[in-house]
Amino acid sequence: MTDNFDFREVTDDEKVDIVDSPTSQTDSGSGDSQSSESGSAESSSANEEKQPEYEDVCFVCRRPESKAGKMFHMPNNICVCSDCMHKTMDAVSQFDYQGLLNNPNLMNELNKNTGGFPNIGFFNMDDFKNGNFNFGGGIPNTQKIKKKSESTVKPAFDIKNIPAPHKIKAKLDEFVIGQDQAKKVMSVAVYNHYKRVATDTMDDIEIEKSNILLLGPTGSGKTYLVKTLAKLLDVPLAIADATSLTEAGYIGDDIESVVSKLLAAAGNDVEKTEHGIIFIDEIDKIAKKKNTTSRDVSGESVQQGMLKLLEGSNMEVPVGAGSKNAMVPLATVNTRNILFICGGAFPDLEEIITQRLNKQTSIGFDADLKDKYEDDPNLLTNVTVDDLKKFGMIPEFLGRLPIICTLQALTKEMLIKILKEPKNAILKQYQKLLALDEVDLEFDDGALEAIAEKAMEKDTGARALRAIIEEFMLDIMYEIPKDENIGRVTITRDYIEGKASPLIEIRGDQVQKKLPQFNTEAATSL
Repeated sequence: MTDNFDFREVTDDEKVDIVDSPTSQTDSGSGDSQSSESGSAESSSANEEKQPEYEDVCFVCRRPESKAGKMFHMPNNICVCSDCMHKTMDAVSQFDYQGLLNNPNLMNELNKNTGGFPNIGFFNMDDFKNGNFNFGGGIPNTQKIKKKSESTVKPAFDIKNIPAPHKIKAKLDEFVIGQDQAKKVMSVAVYNHYKRVATDTMDDIEIEKSNILLLGPTGSGKTYLVKTLAKLLDVPLAIADATSLTEAGYIGDDIESVVSKLLAAAGNDVEKTEHGIIFIDEIDKIAKKKNTTSRDVSGESVQQGMLKLLEGSNMEVPVGAGSKNAMVPLATVNTRNILFICGGAFPDLEEIITQRLNKQTSIGFDADLKDKYEDDPNLLTNVTVDDLKKFGMIPEFLGRLPIICTLQALTKEMLIKILKEPKNAILKQYQKLLALDEVDLEFDDGALEAIAEKAMEKDTGARALRAIIEEFMLDIMYEIPKDENIGRVTITRDYIEGKASPLIEIRGDQVQKKLPQFNTEAATSL
């Protein structure tokens, strides 16, 4: 026996390693080596995870790391590219600084020594780094581009996982009432577009892009269709307004700002951006101006500038800004696989269509009456490319929007369905609000018809429904919290027409008692 024993008292939490023989020592040594290897692997993986997610941007020329090359890191998170560093050295010094720039060890020592300079301010801004914002100086992450992963990039879309057109339409039916033809056209167009993206034209047959032009009166659901579609496909979506676009060099947004919004929606990830959807609303506002003596900087010139954007080309897009300038980094985005959907109400297009249809013979047995098309709510379904040309859209622009889809005007029956059938219907929203006060809200059929009739008079589509309900629900939402005994409120047609009050039922035994309200005054006084 040996006397090398330690007779200490061992606690339950303490581990004891018993060594029996040299072989066990070697085994334990190998285990230590394995643990050290695993620890090194974990540390290496941790170091990989700690790598910056965004590319460095030169503080002088605003070029990203992928274009400017390796950066020199200065205090306060400021990065300067090699070209700007050389130019700066040329401007301020005539000494031999090539050895400093080409020697990484000297630069590392410089960064270590200059890291302790105090920041100018009352507190250290480095403590407020959070999320996508970089408050520690330099360029914020909202103006940086995400780095591309060095590993094999998986395809963004698998052709087997793309939902079929009937499944896309079935999902749209849950949120959008009516517009069956428009939903069918958009489902097929989106399905074909992402099949094209997934296959990436594997053979010699190149599939062209299917951009969409949506026509329909205001409030018919153009924007809501696109929002629902993008949510269903889980792809980045950017909604831009064509009224703010102007020709390059004038006050307003440049054409590239449309893609810049999509880049921001994709988290500054260029790969995700190149497979997204851009919806340009109010496209009818960039039509050619008629009988004007001033320069048309927001009409035909914007259509000319959007030609390459719609067709597919490499665009220099400002990152985190609406226009190009010297202080904004630029990213190169290929718009070849971006689906463009343009929408507009085209308010004066009905007159052009009516004139074309009335040019038919007006004499004889087959003659049409001149007022035949005046009260037709779905007159836009007869639109042709020639009508859009007369409206002010140039032929080159229309040629890059091969799919023209017309939305129907909302009828009284469709407005009633919009009130109660969609997943997030307006009535369901107000019922949820009153359910928080443990009060049931009901609308009878006569009240729904009265609301739809008033919405038809306003002629603003589904947008009028919420305005009408807000008006009639104001007094109810104000009075109900006063009385805890109210259990159910029923809205009738007479109340909508101003002839009577809503029906109020007092809370009975079958209705659960109200929960005690939280006393905010007592809580704030503590």
